[in-house]
Amino acid sequence: MTLSSATQSNRTIATSTQGSTLADVLERVLDKGIVIAGDISVSVGSTELLSIRIRLLISSVDKAKEMGINWWESDPFLSTQSRQLTEVNQKLLERVESLETELRSLRAAQEA
Repeated sequence: MTLSSATQSNRTIATSTQGSTLADVLERVLDKGIVIAGDISVSVGSTELLSIRIRLLISSVDKAKEMGINWWESDPFLSTQSRQLTEVNQKLLERVESLETELRSLRAAQEA
């Protein structure tokens, strides 16, 4: 083995992820955030049958709040308080419908 071949075998190509573990990469992605966007459409001839727009944001909760994104706090499927408010709202709607039905029947009885 010559000196030049020995030095060539010791050379390595440095990459941006060299020495990074999956945890390091995940921490960087969550800290900075990543956006993935795409459009999918299915057409037959000139007729579009299906169109899907995909927008995906991956970040930490803190980073999302910094960007003004906090929809999970009011999503009824993710928040206990929102679920309770949805249930109360549903009960109120049923009560209003019942009262309206009763009012219609009283008006009909007065007219007859």
